[in-house]
Amino acid sequence: MSKRTIVTMPGDGIGKTVLPEAIQVLNAVGFEADYVHADIGWEFWRKEGNPLPQRTLDLIEKHKIALFGAITSKPKSEAAKEIDPSIADKGFIYYSPIVGLRQHFILDICQRPCISFKGNPLNFIRKGPNDTIEEPEVNVVVFRQNTEGLYGGVEWTDPPQQVYDALMTHPKFSKNFGWSPKEELAVSTRIFTKKYSERICRAAFEYAKKFDYKRVTLCEKPNVIRETSGMMLAICLELEKEFKGIRFNYTNIDAQMMWLTKDPENYGVIIAGNMFGDIVSDGFAGLIGGLGFACSANIGKEVAIFEPTHGSAPKYESFKPSIVNPIAMIMSACMMLDHIGEIEKAAQIRKAIGEVVAAGKVRAYDMLKLRGSQEVLNQGAASTTQMTDAIIAAL
Repeated sequence: MSKRTIVTMPGDGIGKTVLPEAIQVLNAVGFEADYVHADIGWEFWRKEGNPLPQRTLDLIEKHKIALFGAITSKPKSEAAKEIDPSIADKGFIYYSPIVGLRQHFILDICQRPCISFKGNPLNFIRKGPNDTIEEPEVNVVVFRQNTEGLYGGVEWTDPPQQVYDALMTHPKFSKNFGWSPKEELAVSTRIFTKKYSERICRAAFEYAKKFDYKRVTLCEKPNVIRETSGMMLAICLELEKEFKGIRFNYTNIDAQMMWLTKDPENYGVIIAGNMFGDIVSDGFAGLIGGLGFACSANIGKEVAIFEPTHGSAPKYESFKPSIVNPIAMIMSACMMLDHIGEIEKAAQIRKAIGEVVAAGKVRAYDMLKLRGSQEVLNQGAASTTQMTDAIIAAL
């Protein structure tokens, strides 16, 4: 059988550091693939006016599976200052390339597992009865709608006249915002469609059934954002009738951020729209060790892209040796293996990570709660390569 081809997009900053580490682990577990590099990120915005070149889209379209590191993303005004002067007047506008990937390939289902490893000193703890200390086991998978909502990109400053006129037909807009000059208005939309709301909700219920999660929670704000959150709630209530044995409930995003530190062990699969899914998954990631342990998958009907949820952290890129924790990227590679049917190899890697974390002999600087600097290597922290080597040794 021919090898699978995986498109690799290291991107910016520490993405260039952690992605090769993940490939080393994939090689060590016996996964055979051809890896083809693709350009993405800040360098290509500055040189070409496009952080997501068409040649990269073509590679992903051809091979369907990609591993992604991280990108640097800046506000529109800052991005405009850094573009090459030779193309500064060409009308290029910066857009996030990862959002662009999600929308181009309709990667509408985002999975973000937040699962604690025993022995991780960064795991959430709380006080129990009689001043005891409890460390609840966190096993949550967030299903975040990936292509719509507040990240849909439909927004304006000084909206066009026809948009403004349409908004003015809504009584709440005309009453509450009609006093403002049009040129002083900034409008961002939150658009949900029934098609893709149904896809994310059904995917979450099916995942819960497949992996024996007993509870599905919709984390939105239907009491205030009645139309969009309300659409998701109505869909979930219908799915609850179909998926017998799975308990469904819904929470408001603000209250959920309180409850996730009160009783995180009570949650299993969580569904949310784009912005609220981003928030709640980062909240749960904080309970399992932070973004150094947070992985994700962006899945469409044909294409899937796997990435850690941390940023590019450019200040660490020049550290020699590197100090960043590669586990989130390695776990993202495990999600890729699951997706393409290499479930046993993924389980072997997760087991090896668990053994290294539990042993406690090799820990990245974040696991030792040290401030990120080159000096942490003299304070007992493992380098990026040492963390990877320990995981490979455990394999």
